[in-house]
Amino acid sequence: MKFVCEGLDLSDAVLKVVKACATRTTVPVMECIKLSARNDSLILTATDGEISIQKKIKAEIYEEGDICVPGKYFSDFIKKLEGVQLTIEVIGSKMDIIYADSQTSMQVLTAADFPAIDTDINENSFTLKTEEFKKLINSTAFCCAVDDSRPILKGCQIVIKGSDITVTALDGFRLATACGKVESATGDMEIVCPARTLKEIEKMLPEGEGETQLRVQKGIILVCVDDTILTSCLYNGDFIKKENIIPKSYLTKITVDRELLKASIERAAILVRGDKNSLIILDISQGKVEISSNSEIGNVNEPVKAELEGKDLKIAMNSKFISDAINALTEEEIVLSFNNPVQPFICENKQNKDVLYLILPVRTSNNA
Repeated sequence: MKFVCEGLDLSDAVLKVVKACATRTTVPVMECIKLSARNDSLILTATDGEISIQKKIKAEIYEEGDICVPGKYFSDFIKKLEGVQLTIEVIGSKMDIIYADSQTSMQVLTAADFPAIDTDINENSFTLKTEEFKKLINSTAFCCAVDDSRPILKGCQIVIKGSDITVTALDGFRLATACGKVESATGDMEIVCPARTLKEIEKMLPEGEGETQLRVQKGIILVCVDDTILTSCLYNGDFIKKENIIPKSYLTKITVDRELLKASIERAAILVRGDKNSLIILDISQGKVEISSNSEIGNVNEPVKAELEGKDLKIAMNSKFISDAINALTEEEIVLSFNNPVQPFICENKQNKDVLYLILPVRTSNNA
């Protein structure tokens, strides 16, 4: 195999696909990027068995072929050659990278053992505005679980009914759900897509107006953006029904300035950030909510003006969970709704109810 390409083009492609390389595996080829030289194009592919990313760039192909290069080393090396033209030639198990007056050699693997990637995915599809899809991902994916104890919770549930799309994520301590509209869909569907996949898709999507199509078939999702194709396995299993978790009514509601509440919670969180639960307390009474935290370092007590509807309440919570929710909301005023110190509470915008966050309080000696 032999080809010539621009260092910048190759570096950009390598940095995109290397994210799909496996990091902990006993199969060396899964840590590699596959290079395929065909016609006037170089196709780079990486996969870890769950997610795969494929990118095509222009190149002058002198000898067609396929080879696998160590993903991390190749990525780090090519990143240093963005300003030059590269000639790459493979002879046996050695790859020569020629640039300017220099030459570097790297050991490579045969492509025979690299997994086949199916990109013929077109049984079902849905299309929505790109900015709408980005908003849905950014509003929910951060609430997915990160451990493997319940794998399905590492993904976001995507439900399409008619022209409505709802994305839900939860990790056992908090839940996020966001609603939007699709431009078109082949029919109603329900899938659970890994949060990691959605975050990679979000990075691929261009800025500004436009639409994004997602194709689904037999447990696989595919997204194509320009010359980049991402495919990913979907999770199997029953996702938790959010209707059984979100309260139908509330005994206490407060309306508060988002920025003021955010700043106060962030200050209170500083003194407890080394603690297990990063515990802060909200003491809600007529006209205000008092945010407090207490640790060996010191304590914080700050009142923030709030409109109260219902009963006074004192409740403890993880400062990171409430901060994440407030940061994801967008309006000047937000509403927090509670029932008692031990039941989940919700945060949402005052006007636009398309996004909702539910958080489980922390039990303390006062409310156990």
